[in-house]
Amino acid sequence: MNELLRVLPRVDDVLDTITEKLPRTVLIDSIREVLDDCRNEIIQGEHSAPLFSEQTIAQKAIALAKLKLTPTLRPVINATGIVLHTNLGRAPLAESVAEHVRQVAMSYSTVEYDPETGKRGNRTDGIEKLLANITNAEAACVVNNNAAAVLLVLSALCAGAEVIVSRGELVEIGGSFRVPEVISQGGAILHEVGATNKTHLSDYKQAIQQAHSRPAILKVHTSNYKIMGFTAEVGMKEIVNLAKEMDALSIYDLGSGSFVSFAGEPTVQQAVAAGVDILCFSGDKLLGGPQCGIIFGKKEYIAILRKHPLYRALRADKLSLAALEASLAIYLDLEQAKVQIPTLSMLLTPPEMLKEKAARLLQLLDEGLSAELQKTGGQAGGGSLPLQEFESWAVAIPQNSAFTVSALEKYLRNWPTPIIARIHKDVLLLDVRTIEERSFPKIAECLTKLHEQHASFS
Repeated sequence: MNELLRVLPRVDDVLDTITEKLPRTVLIDSIREVLDDCRNEIIQGEHSAPLFSEQTIAQKAIALAKLKLTPTLRPVINATGIVLHTNLGRAPLAESVAEHVRQVAMSYSTVEYDPETGKRGNRTDGIEKLLANITNAEAACVVNNNAAAVLLVLSALCAGAEVIVSRGELVEIGGSFRVPEVISQGGAILHEVGATNKTHLSDYKQAIQQAHSRPAILKVHTSNYKIMGFTAEVGMKEIVNLAKEMDALSIYDLGSGSFVSFAGEPTVQQAVAAGVDILCFSGDKLLGGPQCGIIFGKKEYIAILRKHPLYRALRADKLSLAALEASLAIYLDLEQAKVQIPTLSMLLTPPEMLKEKAARLLQLLDEGLSAELQKTGGQAGGGSLPLQEFESWAVAIPQNSAFTVSALEKYLRNWPTPIIARIHKDVLLLDVRTIEERSFPKIAECLTKLHEQHASFS
């Protein structure tokens, strides 16, 4: 064993054999890790000296160095059929939007500069104009997500005051973000009204009458779940009218705001038309833009938000603003938005077109995989449209003697461009709703390679 350990090459000798342009420090660390593994294998009696040549160790070190240099945040192929997959980054951007972001990222920009006056400008002027055009909103500001939007509104407008919320709307979203806790964090006082399944206008009215100072009514759209059966809730228009009548502030947390009508989902335009004082929603869900929180409201309230210290801490960066403005510009033509915004395009693609798309992917795959078309269904994801199921089509690969579906799923997600699929009843599904057609050759290459590897051992 000692002799085997002595014949292991030195780090510098291995380094001298490597010609690939990789950072020297990463290579050295990788060589040392490989040599440590070799020593452990020798001590455990697993291998002999010929397997520890300078060339072999160099190849392993290069592979390890490349793995270390691979960004943890990188593109994947979403074959799950879940359009707004939170773990996969939710809404993908339109190509024109991504190009605009690239240009802004690679140069200086007018983020807070007005070329016409030569003076400092407002970073959301362009966004406000677009939002006013699309929704007739009075004023707006943008922060880094909708949770931040709600926190800013409560901190700036409701600190020390009572915030009236229906018990059925005290929701929790991802990351254990709970409405009662954010109300407390914002310095406001939670006043629950109604029951879990039923809240009436009289409940809100009584709570306003009991308040010691000007209260706020917070309506939270339950976009990630629904209560069914014996239920009742008060519409936003009724809440707005009551708030005006009794001098209360009306706030609407719309959650996954949409400019396009989906069954059972209120649109941003409808919420604005209801006359709510403040409206908050996400930019990276049904809107199909970047991660951000958008706040609409009366000019006097938006002005207060902008002056609050939290706004500086929570405001969106220039790349998010660039992506949002470019996305909103597409919405100036709503029919074009349904085609160009990837989220809308995927959600609105009819099943017959998805079946044809799945057939095109199936044609590229090796017949030895025993793949076939399978009708499937799924949801929008991202806490949006919880009651709406979207019919889709997938390429289904069943379990066989060559590999299990769990092994296949692991192989796919460990491909250089990870392919994220799902397993249902011992069948691996590649749902084409969320797969860009330009990714078909990559999927075919991956599966062909797998089939060839198994064929060579059979």
